[in-house]
Amino acid sequence: MATTATARTRGAAPSAPGPPAGPPARLRFGYASGSLVTATFTTLPGLLLLPYLTDTLGVGAALAGAVVFVPKAWDALLNPLVGRASDRTRTRWGARRPYVLWGGLAMAAAFALTFAGPLPGTAGAWFTAAGYLLTATAFAFFQVPYVAMPAELADRDEDRMRLVGGRVAVIGVAALVTGAAAPALIDAGGGGLAGHRWAGVFGAVVIALGALWVFAGTAGTPGSAGAPGVAPSGRRRVAESGPGLRRQFAAARANPSFTALLRCAVVQSAATGVLLAGAPYFADHVLRDSAGLGPLVVAFVAPNLLTVPLWSRLRGRRGYAWASALFAAGCLLLLAAPVLPDAAVLAVMALAGTGHAGQLLFLYAMLPECIARDGARDGARGGTRGGSRRAGVLSGLFTTCEGLGVAAGPFLFGLVLQLSGYVSSGTGRAAEQSATAELGVLAGFAALPALATAAAVVLLRGYDRPPAPTDP
Repeated sequence: MATTATARTRGAAPSAPGPPAGPPARLRFGYASGSLVTATFTTLPGLLLLPYLTDTLGVGAALAGAVVFVPKAWDALLNPLVGRASDRTRTRWGARRPYVLWGGLAMAAAFALTFAGPLPGTAGAWFTAAGYLLTATAFAFFQVPYVAMPAELADRDEDRMRLVGGRVAVIGVAALVTGAAAPALIDAGGGGLAGHRWAGVFGAVVIALGALWVFAGTAGTPGSAGAPGVAPSGRRRVAESGPGLRRQFAAARANPSFTALLRCAVVQSAATGVLLAGAPYFADHVLRDSAGLGPLVVAFVAPNLLTVPLWSRLRGRRGYAWASALFAAGCLLLLAAPVLPDAAVLAVMALAGTGHAGQLLFLYAMLPECIARDGARDGARGGTRGGSRRAGVLSGLFTTCEGLGVAAGPFLFGLVLQLSGYVSSGTGRAAEQSATAELGVLAGFAALPALATAAAVVLLRGYDRPPAPTDP
């Protein structure tokens, strides 16, 4: 009997392999923790910097918008260079992780300086501009390598979606905590310059924690020195750098999916930037309740924690279109805020936030897809196997477009305020505004993001087109 059973066992066909294991929990959490840095840099300056300049330092709205925008314009030049540098980097920590660590820590110090406020008025505004420029510079060295990592940490689209889904969820947590806590810290610190100093220190601590956590959580993973199958120089998956930047930009332009994604990212990020910059003004001059800023942020960000698993069932351009429809509908409904009860306003913000969660997920998932396809085309043409030679450059271009959009949002909103006659204040409290200025606040906050989102959906139409035959 035993002999017969053994013979049957030996002659039996091998069992079918199970589904491939996804990224381990340590890697998912480690990578996602970098969103503490991203969300803090996006949320706190987006919420606080423009009103800090107009209502605490007394800077005109148009000039204040320029102060927010110029550092991002500088990043437009810097990001591709950082991406190229990270593509060429070989260290015992891997290619991307040193940038993530040191860029994040430098960014934390510069962020605290941005809101240190040693001087009032115009001199204080110049100090703030210098601090924000340093923060944006350090952010480029963190964000570009960080965005490139999913294409090197996972081979399958499903696994990259899991990594990106965790990133979007942590963006929601970080934006929820920092967006609600920072205004409360400003009030607890007495408002004005003193209160904003506390907010700056708080943001710096969150940024430093995020940088340290993502560095530790991705140790020993593909692309890191010391991982299985990785050379001491950290060469696995991070392929040898390709040709010069000019040829790589030409290759990116010849990829319709990637260029469509870039156009969409800059316009959609501008919509988000307008909403963030306008929220304090909306709370002050439409809801007549400056304390209402915290609930507005919570209502907008909380859906990130609840709806990402649902959005994950969709893919690509179609999913982005559905998410954008919800976001735009929520924004347009905010035009009725002056006659709506507070609970209804929060519900409408939650509707917009639900759409925004999907928009982030699909944009961030489409980027590593583009990078992976770019790497596959390199391999098909005899290029380096195992990863895109342009991962850092492509992620740098994406980060540039996203950052320009986020910065253009406050700049555009500042122009709307200026044109509608908004009166600045140097007291730390918003001045009384005319009916025209209040209408400008409402229109800029509600209608402008909806229009930008509609344009972003149209600009994404080329995402699924095949690459040009002459793509080098």
